Amino acid sequence: MVSLTAPAVKQAALECGFELAGVSPALPTAGAERYQAWVGKGYAGAMGYLADYRAERRKDPRSLMASARSILCVGKLYNSPRPYSTAFSDAELGWISRYAWGDDYHDVLRAGLERVVARLGVSEYKICVDTAPLLERSYARLAGLGWIGKNTCLINQGQGSWFFLGEVLLPFDLEPDAPPPDRCGTCTRCIDACPTDAIVAPFELDARLCISYFTIELRGAVPEAARAGVGNHVFGCDICQDVCPWNRRAAVTEEAAFAPRTMNPPLETLASLTKTEFDEMFRSSPVHRAKYSGFLRNVAVAMGNSGSKKFHAPLEKMAACGDAIVAEHAAWALGQLR
Repeated sequence: MVSLTAPAVKQAALECGFELAGVSPALPTAGAERYQAWVGKGYAGAMGYLADYRAERRKDPRSLMASARSILCVGKLYNSPRPYSTAFSDAELGWISRYAWGDDYHDVLRAGLERVVARLGVSEYKICVDTAPLLERSYARLAGLGWIGKNTCLINQGQGSWFFLGEVLLPFDLEPDAPPPDRCGTCTRCIDACPTDAIVAPFELDARLCISYFTIELRGAVPEAARAGVGNHVFGCDICQDVCPWNRRAAVTEEAAFAPRTMNPPLETLASLTKTEFDEMFRSSPVHRAKYSGFLRNVAVAMGNSGSKKFHAPLEKMAACGDAIVAEHAAWALGQLR
C-alpha cells in the first residue's frame, strides 16, 4: 500500500506499466457542452450509444460513482516501430489500424489498472476503459496528459498520440494537474490528409464521414460515394495520426500484448476466411468488433479500390454468397475493376 497523495498515486500507475499518469477533479467539464453540441449535429451517426441516455451521464463522472472526487487518468502506449500506413503503396494488401495489431486493449488496460488499485490498497473505486460514459480525452487533458489536437486525438508533446486512455475514479481528493497548452498551431496536415474529409473543422470530426466509422461501427452498407476514399482500409484508419508532426519521433511501446500480429494481410487471404477462421484469427483482437460480415464487406471495398484484376474470382464468389451486404459490395467492387 502506498500513501494516497497525487505523486504517489501517479508513480504507482507508472510502475504498473502506464507511460502517462495524471490527476483531474471528478467534476463536470466544459467538454460536456462541446460533446452535447457534437451529438446535436448528428455527428455520432448510427452510434446510438453515444447519443442515448448515457450521453446525459457523461456530463458528470459522479453519475458513475457517487463518491468520486478525483480521477486518475493514464495513457498506455501502443505505437510500434513498424512503418505508418502512409508509407505503404501495395493496394493488394489490406490495412488494419495500428491499435488493433495486438491484443484487445480493453483487457490489457483493465488488468493494469487493477494492479494500480491493488497497490494503492483502496477498496472503493471505479475503473473505466473506453466503454464507460466518461469524456476520457477531456479528463486526460485536465490531468496534463496532453492536448486535444485538430484531429480530436489526445497529443502528448514528448510521446505523440498513440495512446490508449484509462481512468480510475477515486473517493478522495488528490492535487490535480494542469492541462498543457494547445500546440497544434497553424498546422492542418491531419485535416488535409483525410481521404473522406471527416475532419470538418479544426477539432471537429464528423464520424459519419470517417473511415474508422465505416469499417468498424457502421452496420450495413458503406455509402457508395465514400467507398473510393476508404482505400485499402479493412479495419480502422491511422492517416490523421500518421501525418501528425508530433508523431515523427513518437515513443514505441514495450508492451508484449501489443506486438504486431496482423498489420496489412493480403486481401485475397482475408476474402477466403470462413466465419470460424475469422473468429480464430481475431479472437483476442479489436478487429472482431467489425464482425465477420462487416469485415468481408470492408475487404470487398478494398479489393474494388485496388485496381487489381486478380481479385475478380474472389469477388465473384463473394457476390454470390448468401450475405446481401457482402454481395452488394462485392458487385460494386467488380464494377470498379471492370
